[in-house]
Amino acid sequence: MRPALLDHVSRLTDEDLPAYVYDLPGLREHVQAIRAALPERVELLYAAKANSDPQILRTLAGHVDGFEVASGGEQSHVRQLLPEAPIAFGGPGKTSAELTSALDTAVERLHIESEHELRLLTTLLGDRTVDVLLRVNLPVDLGQVALAMGGHPSPFGMDPLHLDRCLKVIASDPRIRLRGLHLHLASGLEAQAQLALADKLLTWADDWTRERRVALAEVNVGGGMGVDYTHPGNVFDWSAFGAGLREILDRRPHLTLRIEPGRSITAYCGWYVTQVLDIKFSRGEAFAVLRGGTHHLRTPAAKQHDQPFEVIPDEVWFRPWDRPEAHDKPVTLVGQLCTPKDVLARRVMVERLRIGDRVAFAMAGAYAWNISHHAFLMHPHPTFHHLDDAEASVPGIYAHQRA
Repeated sequence: MRPALLDHVSRLTDEDLPAYVYDLPGLREHVQAIRAALPERVELLYAAKANSDPQILRTLAGHVDGFEVASGGEQSHVRQLLPEAPIAFGGPGKTSAELTSALDTAVERLHIESEHELRLLTTLLGDRTVDVLLRVNLPVDLGQVALAMGGHPSPFGMDPLHLDRCLKVIASDPRIRLRGLHLHLASGLEAQAQLALADKLLTWADDWTRERRVALAEVNVGGGMGVDYTHPGNVFDWSAFGAGLREILDRRPHLTLRIEPGRSITAYCGWYVTQVLDIKFSRGEAFAVLRGGTHHLRTPAAKQHDQPFEVIPDEVWFRPWDRPEAHDKPVTLVGQLCTPKDVLARRVMVERLRIGDRVAFAMAGAYAWNISHHAFLMHPHPTFHHLDDAEASVPGIYAHQRA
């Protein structure tokens, strides 16, 4: 945790906890480095589903080429915050109302998931035109991946055999412009694996366009850049990825490539800060019960991992009894929920952990608060703080509110 963040956390009261603290300078620096590593013909979209916090979106706006949304709610949210931002609307099961809203607000791209969705779109266009990408689920062997959206039977995209019927619909309707293909299949890949998959996808696209005599301006290979919660310092190698994409694009001089990372952009900027309420020992094992839990930070439960954390000691103790602590032993960190699944980290060795100490869970900037079951047990929601170094010396500059 950077000193400015640590200073802010030290000034939080017990009533402020749990708290999400977002490092906006760190986010800005990270996305600038990503942008610098990518070739000119790679467009960088941020997948808003990873974290749609307004200040995070505003921070990213000047450094990405647009935003990918996957629902009418996300589309409306991003458009309201950033009226001029390019938006690509993807995801299965789009309703007529969502498609109409996308058309009304001039969404830049629609990612079409099926022939039915394309035909539904034709009934809503009126005198408007729209640029589309057809999402295809290619039969590619993905091997071991963290999350597979394709390569096997899947609700995402369409089989290649269904593309011809879509081409006929598009050919008969001049209001629809086919810009390219959307080929996102997997998430959680390291740079070399991501490059190998992208090369396979683009080779398939090359063959398909030659066979069908279709000219494509762009291909979207999605996101899915790996984030390693076990080894937080093992960050996706954007430099190697950018260099590899440059070689791939050199063989395709007229193609623009789009990518849609989410988690790998914002995960590192967020911290979930809480406090030890109790230290308990059960049959030789130590448990630290924390304020909050997985109803605030669902990531470790969803991905079945230990969320990395730092202990921030608090030396204040007013009670007349000895302060309970765990010392040089593995501790399981749990929340306040009445379920044994409310585990944030399991049997992690700690040097010292006491009631009243604060625990800051790192890598909580993506798929954290926004995917959590907030209402379960009706505990208070966390507070939210956005730290920007340029303004850190001004009292009260931290955005601070309960969700």
